[in-house]
Amino acid sequence: MPQEKKAQIIDQLQEVFTRSEYAILTDYRGLTAGEINGLRRKLNEVNIEYRVVKNTLARFAAERANRDDLSSSFQGPVAIAFGSGEVTETAKVLADFIRTSKPTMSVKGGFLGARLLTAKDIESLATLPPKEVLISQIIAGINSPVTGLVNVLAGSIRGVMGVIQARITQLEGG
Repeated sequence: MPQEKKAQIIDQLQEVFTRSEYAILTDYRGLTAGEINGLRRKLNEVNIEYRVVKNTLARFAAERANRDDLSSSFQGPVAIAFGSGEVTETAKVLADFIRTSKPTMSVKGGFLGARLLTAKDIESLATLPPKEVLISQIIAGINSPVTGLVNVLAGSIRGVMGVIQARITQLEGG
């Protein structure tokens, strides 16, 4: 590959490393070109860019983008899923693909913001519910004590109302 082409690829990868909120590195060993394209289509549906990279060029780009911590992950065949937004969606698509079609493919690691992710971290992300569900669970947890207090206070009032209603019934009947 000509030197200018390598420099251009490094610049492109550096730009992608810099603008992406997260990246997940995978070992695509054992996948055919058709399977990689199928995975790429699935990831494109959730606006994720999936690139097969040359390790040396990716290592240079990562270092230039201040992602030196990724250097050890660039060994063997590597493809990277770059994205912004919901990292859980990407982790789920990759986990589903690995589980249903290619158990030989594996997740190597990645990054989320400034944090380096291990393969176990990404597996955990794949099991998380969507952001909206997590927010509703937190709101329900915050709301639960207040709802309990309202029910306790209303119970006392209902009790008093029951006594008053019984007395009214007693006075009307008697």
